[in-house]
Amino acid sequence: MTTHLQVGVIGTGFIGPAHVEALRRLGIRVKGIAGSSTERAAPKAEALNIETVYDSAEALIADPDIAVVHITSPNHLHYPQAKAALLAGKHVVCEKPLAMNTRESAELVALAKERRRVNAVNFNIRFYPLAHQAKAMVQRGDLGDVRIVHGSYLQDWLLLPTDWNWRLEPELGGEMRAVADIGSHWLDLMTFVTGLRVEAVCADFATFIPVRKKPAKPIDTFTGKLQTATDTVDQPIRTEDYATILLRYEGGARGTLTVSQVSAGRKNRLFFEINGAKSSLAWDSERPNELWIGHRERPNEVLLKDPSLLDPLARQFASYPGGHNEGFPDTFKQLYVAVYRYLQAGDFDATPDFPTFEDGHYELTLGEAILQSARERRWVEVGD
Repeated sequence: MTTHLQVGVIGTGFIGPAHVEALRRLGIRVKGIAGSSTERAAPKAEALNIETVYDSAEALIADPDIAVVHITSPNHLHYPQAKAALLAGKHVVCEKPLAMNTRESAELVALAKERRRVNAVNFNIRFYPLAHQAKAMVQRGDLGDVRIVHGSYLQDWLLLPTDWNWRLEPELGGEMRAVADIGSHWLDLMTFVTGLRVEAVCADFATFIPVRKKPAKPIDTFTGKLQTATDTVDQPIRTEDYATILLRYEGGARGTLTVSQVSAGRKNRLFFEINGAKSSLAWDSERPNELWIGHRERPNEVLLKDPSLLDPLARQFASYPGGHNEGFPDTFKQLYVAVYRYLQAGDFDATPDFPTFEDGHYELTLGEAILQSARERRWVEVGD
């Protein structure tokens, strides 16, 4: 894919460079980046061979050459930066969460519609080929009626009291952490695969490390265990390390989700299993090229990612033949295939085949119900 559109990326931490790499693989030109400061952004720009370092996000958005803005900054900046980009006439691809609350996200949904700008939320996990294959199989009735949806998203990068990241601070990351940061990916993926929305939730949270050692200087995501900082301060923690959530889906299906950022040995494992009236599906993001298919009356199957064996819905997002694995960086590329294909087509009344601001708003609606449930220790209707 090639396009004449030029892109600016806001944010130079872990995810910003992932956006840059994926865009370049599609032949899309990244003109420049902006970070929290020129001093922090300049080394990243040099490492990525990017020509322009903007003094601020505002300067990047104001550049008339930039048609699309990718927002990968800390969570509290997503809403003001997305709003400014839309008002400046830019198309926007925003990391999740779209905003800090549903009031802000609803405003962004309305503004994007009013300005007729393409808008996407970076729920990239949808774009593993076998995630699309699972969706296709559910849609065509291979599983029968969906009955049970269960799984987990587990990490260990915040296992120790010395592990630190800006996401631990509610002012920067939001009132929820594990659920909003990684649980939102699982919840979005299950809505995508099953086509079902959650009607009610019952959540249990725990913070196992109530006080952490905060480094005096900022560190990048996932690099905490490489640091040897001795200059730290004790920081009380007000967000969850762990959550388990009971889910009631529309149509009668039931579900459970466990989320943790303190599970030793689990580096980045999203797992789901869907049990239907006829068959089951299971998928593990640490083995992303295998889809387990469960039966009662015949042997179970493992489908290996191979474009020639996939449903057309999934085949379009598989770039390599069978036996050639595709992983996490490829999901960004495939998401942007969909976004920029839609941009090039120019029919903004067509239904997008990628997650939009409306999906981001729904996840925030779901998240607010989960947080209320955890605080009040009861079932909460979504959107109540």
